[in-house]
Amino acid sequence: MDPVIIVGAGPVGLTLALALARQEVPSIVLDEGPGKDEPRLARTVVLREDTAALMERLTGTDLTEAGIHWAGWRAMRRKQVTREIAFDDTEPAPLHLAQHVLTGALRAALAGERLVGIAVDSRLDTVEQEPSAVTARTRGPKGTWWRGSYLVGCDGPRSTVRKLQDIRFPGRTAVERHAVAALRTELPWTGEALLHRMPPWRTSGPSGGEVTGRPLPDGVWRLDWLLPPGKDLVTPELLIGRVRETLAGWNGGSTPAYELLDTGVHTVHHRLARRWRVGRVFLAGDAAHLLGALGTQGLDEGLRDADNLAWKLALAWHHGPREALLDSYQTERRAAVAARLRAADQALPLLRGGGGIRAYVPGAARGHDVLLTDGHLGRGPLGAPGTYAGSPLAARHLEAEVPVDTPLGAPVEDVRVTAEDGSFVRLRDRLRRGALLVVLIAPGTGVWERKHWVSAGIMPRLAAAVTALPCPAELLVAESYPGAAAHTVLLIRPDGHLVTALGGVRPADLYAAAEAAVGGPVGAQAGAGAR
Repeated sequence: MDPVIIVGAGPVGLTLALALARQEVPSIVLDEGPGKDEPRLARTVVLREDTAALMERLTGTDLTEAGIHWAGWRAMRRKQVTREIAFDDTEPAPLHLAQHVLTGALRAALAGERLVGIAVDSRLDTVEQEPSAVTARTRGPKGTWWRGSYLVGCDGPRSTVRKLQDIRFPGRTAVERHAVAALRTELPWTGEALLHRMPPWRTSGPSGGEVTGRPLPDGVWRLDWLLPPGKDLVTPELLIGRVRETLAGWNGGSTPAYELLDTGVHTVHHRLARRWRVGRVFLAGDAAHLLGALGTQGLDEGLRDADNLAWKLALAWHHGPREALLDSYQTERRAAVAARLRAADQALPLLRGGGGIRAYVPGAARGHDVLLTDGHLGRGPLGAPGTYAGSPLAARHLEAEVPVDTPLGAPVEDVRVTAEDGSFVRLRDRLRRGALLVVLIAPGTGVWERKHWVSAGIMPRLAAAVTALPCPAELLVAESYPGAAAHTVLLIRPDGHLVTALGGVRPADLYAAAEAAVGGPVGAQAGAGAR
């Protein structure tokens, strides 16, 4: 069968290629550039714990060595600290790293990957669909025709794929602008990120309303200043002035020594493609959506696009077209991103606008700081990852379904589990294989050798039910899971989202949930004509 064509060699496209390769699906990545990325310390990404874990699983790299997990977070208003958070096992820290470092790790992992080819200096010119394939023509010195099973546009905000498919991309332009500087210096908060609103040295107008500091390795910091509305030029003199007054304000009035490493202007747009699928063509990442009003988390959503789409394409590639499954990519991911965009559009006028409701709602200012903090840390309505509770892949009317602390359709907790070979592993470590996971909650099994419990109690019946499922699945055992009683059975998708939790071994319900999760019976052939 033909490979998947991936247009764009940014983090989203490279992640998709690696994720497909881990599920034995070949791909060709069309890279418009020369195959390497310019180092830019002022262009960084913040990844939630589960997205960072996904990157480490795919690349085989400990990204902590290249980035930094913040020691804590503090929100400040004028001269007061309004909120402090210390990160630990119960409050995992986001991972902050330069985007070119992440892209470099992905490229290094792909260098030895036999199932992935990267065609550099290959600019997309034409896409044509057939009932059973898609072809793409590239121009330039190495221009040629490529034939693929599917094509995914990961080619950024000005996506050629999106334009060729005549997909509208409505939204708002220049929602916010931030001046950005990366510099090496010493600040009073070693390893902590901070949000400072209305700093005392600059209190007039929205331009003085906010500065964010995020640490990177080797004593480097990324600083972002919210700019006033409009298109005023950010001159070097203005930026240097902001750097000096901010450092002085944070260090008792004297500006410490610093080395300016990189600068830029980050302009936030809010846009959402009308469609994310047209027949065998899909959109992902910035080609499908633009968000990130808080500066650095837009890529996190793009990586979730790749994670969601990879296992669905892999199942269709191995077992034949599966329309309900492939359609669910747009339904799930577009709804999740749309919810974040709506939350930002509702919150930003209150957060940025002068007096607003602070004039008559006691404590509203502190509430705004909490809302912004949650957004920066990937929590709450501005930052939390989407759930797929309303997914078309959700099973309906399961008699044995029971509640656990993880809502249906949400990412599961990364508990310790026992694999089929008796080894102890983390639950997320099993997600790379592209199979459904079935997890039995069985207190006490962790202190016994596998041979003593694998044939006892309900295990043989559950093992038989897992073997009979209509798609690949792996059986795991966990000592506990938040909110789950003994003998609860969890069914988890290959992207780590909870399908259902069942009270005991119920083969019929387990089968129905698994079949729904993969879009119907595996092997059922359906037409895949363009929509």
